[in-house]
Amino acid sequence: MHILLTNDDGYDAPGIQTLYRTLRALTKHNLSIVAPEGQRSATGHSITLRQPLFVTEHNLDGQMKGYAVSGTPSDCVKLAIQGRLISKPDLLISGINQGSNLGTDIFYSGTVSAAMEGVLLGVSSLAVSLTSFECADFEPAATYLTEQLDFIVQHHQEGLMNINIPGKPKAEWRGLKVTRLGKAIYENVFEQRVDPRGRTYYWQSGNLTRDLEADTDLRAIQEDFISVTPMHSDLTDFKCLQTWQTIFDTNSFDLGI
Repeated sequence: MHILLTNDDGYDAPGIQTLYRTLRALTKHNLSIVAPEGQRSATGHSITLRQPLFVTEHNLDGQMKGYAVSGTPSDCVKLAIQGRLISKPDLLISGINQGSNLGTDIFYSGTVSAAMEGVLLGVSSLAVSLTSFECADFEPAATYLTEQLDFIVQHHQEGLMNINIPGKPKAEWRGLKVTRLGKAIYENVFEQRVDPRGRTYYWQSGNLTRDLEADTDLRAIQEDFISVTPMHSDLTDFKCLQTWQTIFDTNSFDLGI
């Protein structure tokens, strides 16, 4: 199996490099890395259109090449597959990310967006995060993912799996829960400042409120479970769709079209 590794923390980030080394040591899969050249967190699904993308080649154990790209995580996946930097992978893994990607935060996440770009290009994808900024030990998460990878791939033939792993020693993990996305609501505050040249600028900050309903990813991580959330690219509100279809089936409106 050919696996493409990418992320939003950057090519040299410990999460992706630990995952690469672990997969290399414990499996016989073919591995490629195409990742941003630096930190690109919270870039969402943005792509680069008005400036060129620069690529730096890296040697991977003398056998394959890795690529650091000047653009966003989604750029990396597009360039890897559509730009033919590598042959089309059988699986894309985005991560291991430093910090969680839970609830509605996934809409801002470069990690999840890179995985979703893989889905849009016809590649089954995993987004994997270690839910701590303090814990720097990616080995347990990388080893767990590697040991479970064949099972995951067997049962995950398409779409995206968003996997969040507790940022704690493995002995403290309580198991695994299949979850839905919870709600992470930010009460944003913008602190206004003035720079030495008299220009006004803002620092964004705020408080986070989490929905901890029992079947959400947020609750699972709160209780030290691994959270696995199946996702897809179709954002259609099917309940609303049916309502509006019924309205237009039973009423006649002149919308001036």
